[in-house]
Amino acid sequence: MSDGADDPTGLEVRLLRYVERFAQVLEESGVPRMPARVFAYVLAEDRDRYTAGELAEGLRVSPAAISGAVRYLVQVGLLTKEREPGMRSDLYRIDDQDVWSRIFLQRSDVLSHYEKAAAEGVETLGAATPGGRRMRESQLFFAFLRDELEAVMARWREHRSQLDPDR
Repeated sequence: MSDGADDPTGLEVRLLRYVERFAQVLEESGVPRMPARVFAYVLAEDRDRYTAGELAEGLRVSPAAISGAVRYLVQVGLLTKEREPGMRSDLYRIDDQDVWSRIFLQRSDVLSHYEKAAAEGVETLGAATPGGRRMRESQLFFAFLRDELEAVMARWREHRSQLDPDR
């Protein structure tokens, strides 16, 4: 994006407004505010790699605000960090090959964790107790949801390949 001076269409302003709206959706679903803004920016902006300084400049925030955000996004697998030979700055990028299915498949691990925790509850409380029955229902629900998520992602990949055979 440009610095705005040579941007007669206001594309940069429209981008930043959109980034804020999309970041708010991410934030409402549990992503911390600054990581949500950085992820929305990287997703919507045209470049494929950014230094922390470029992210700060693009979002019009301090480099310190970017530091924690990119650390969070790298830890949760939404950004990758790399370095070019001779560069002093790390580069951050999003692997935009089917990013959303990768994000949702990460939820499968969370669902497995919930399922195991619920199974432990059944074992601890006993399947015949009201609490044990609720934990068994939870265990079955998480197992079902995990299986369905994996099936939906397989259907998505098939659907996506039909929409865009070059991918």
